[in-house]
Amino acid sequence: MQALLGVIFHFIGGFASGSFYIPYKQVKGWAWESYWIVGGLFSWMIVPPVAAYLTIPGFSEIIAHTDSSTLMYTYIFGLLWGIGGLTYGLGVRYLGVSLGSSIILGLTAVFGALIPSIYYQFQPTPGKDTISDLFSNTWGQMVLLGLLICIIGIILCGKAGSMKDKDLVRSGFVPDAKNEFKIGLGLTVSIISGVLSACFAFGIDAGKIMAEEANAIWKAANPGEGEFLFQNNVTYVVILWGGLTTNFIWCMILNARNRTFGDYTNSATPLVSNYIFSALAGATWFMQFFFYGMGESKLGNGPSSWILHMAFIILVANSWGLALKEWKGVSKKTITTVIAGILVIILSVLVVGYGNYLRE
Repeated sequence: MQALLGVIFHFIGGFASGSFYIPYKQVKGWAWESYWIVGGLFSWMIVPPVAAYLTIPGFSEIIAHTDSSTLMYTYIFGLLWGIGGLTYGLGVRYLGVSLGSSIILGLTAVFGALIPSIYYQFQPTPGKDTISDLFSNTWGQMVLLGLLICIIGIILCGKAGSMKDKDLVRSGFVPDAKNEFKIGLGLTVSIISGVLSACFAFGIDAGKIMAEEANAIWKAANPGEGEFLFQNNVTYVVILWGGLTTNFIWCMILNARNRTFGDYTNSATPLVSNYIFSALAGATWFMQFFFYGMGESKLGNGPSSWILHMAFIILVANSWGLALKEWKGVSKKTITTVIAGILVIILSVLVVGYGNYLRE
């Protein structure tokens, strides 16, 4: 039952992450950097401490008395993840919600799932899964099989993106102002994003002592009620400070370079709706980790939680890509390929879920 609840929570988080970019498509007359940072202020500065305040009484005290080295490493991983998040937006911009998310999150799933377990192989920590645990136990082997299946699904989605590019060239497609499909640039920023986005998983590990303290306080007040669903909310506050730092600096540079500071007060654009949609996108984005923390409390902070989270995001993002007709004008073979990729990713989720069932 715990595994099933974990899978459900990860699905809700994956749905939030796979859907967060949709409100941005309703922003009119603003440059990318303007709506990205407005949404980001809600994602990284406003919503996280509100969520922590509502779920963890005294969360600020936990942060205040955490040792500086823990805070530093958590923040640094947040900075690196922030670059990944920044390039995620660019990847989606140039490749579309479907393909961009598949490539970025696929790489994130691989690095975020395996690197911590390799690290704990050499730095054993109670309660942490090592790479040998995965290979030597049936449940771990199922999780690794699920990861392998997920990679196959990602490759299929990537193949579909390449086929899409060729189909559009063959049909004489000319992008309009709303379509910025650029396969070369998009792949470059997507690879960078995929590698660095995995740093969020490392940040959760680095700041785990804060979550453990929140968990201990809650369990003392609620004996016999299991693990605290919202324990990670305090860690997110510090990680997302790092993400805000990176994104804010870069967006301000772009505002200056592109002379787009006027976007924020440009009365020729629908300012109220632009701010509302940007805020909605930012708040939706944060909800992915709100529910990720709930799922992790049921499945543990191991590779399976990260794989499930990423797989669900890829699934939802690709579904949105189809719904938004990002694949309009391509051949039936290309559509079949991307659908096959989605189905394979669904299979990977089921396999990882079964692995967690065996672990129970």
